[in-house]
Amino acid sequence: MSIDIADAEDVAETEGVTDAATETVADTGDRSEIRSEAEGGIVAQLRLDHPELFLRSTLRHASDVTVEPEYWTAVEPGRTLVFVTAYGSDFDDFETGLETDPTVTDPVLVDRYPDRRVYRVAITDCARTFTAETAAVGGRVLELSSARDGWLVQLRFPDRERLVAFNEYCRERDISVTVDHLRVSDDEDDGVVALTDKQQELLVAAHEEGYFDVPRGISQDELADRLDVSKSAVSQRLRRAIGELCAATLT
Repeated sequence: MSIDIADAEDVAETEGVTDAATETVADTGDRSEIRSEAEGGIVAQLRLDHPELFLRSTLRHASDVTVEPEYWTAVEPGRTLVFVTAYGSDFDDFETGLETDPTVTDPVLVDRYPDRRVYRVAITDCARTFTAETAAVGGRVLELSSARDGWLVQLRFPDRERLVAFNEYCRERDISVTVDHLRVSDDEDDGVVALTDKQQELLVAAHEEGYFDVPRGISQDELADRLDVSKSAVSQRLRRAIGELCAATLT
């Protein structure tokens, strides 16, 4: 493999770089009230796919690896770096895919752990993305991870019109949009404490199918097939969900 390994010098070069999306806006003296979009809204869980979506080519090479972008940062005009965490047990196919993926360049292995690795890549002009347009129409990314058929994303929009605008953006660019589910955002209905929708869905399925029974009524592989996700996604979501519940109830 020819994936670069980040060293201390690489890290030093990126220290102090500010994410363009979080730069502080200069105080202009305007003290008008903040406009609120916090009332209600729509939460949509969507599956997005297109051959030129960010990392799509790599994901086809490594169907057993689940990828979650961490953050984007513009280091200079026309050059955006993305840090992604890849969950799995065999990363050879994933790294091979990175080397030939037309949507990214300069892949670097930043950190490695027993069940996951962190990579840094630069987005190319060939990549189609959707996070910027989500923000442009007033939406917010709640969750984003790879799936067997593209990207699984959970978005919140202030109203139906913003969701329609995002869907139109995807349609104009031939990005396939499949709706898993929609729900009205309700401040009085937050679901299970501290859990995301995907974590809650997994825990409900695991409980109903006897995953926590002794002996177990279903394996992680079978849960993965039922939910149409990779085994690594089931493993890391279970770990995070149980950790969140413990943190919320035991501390």
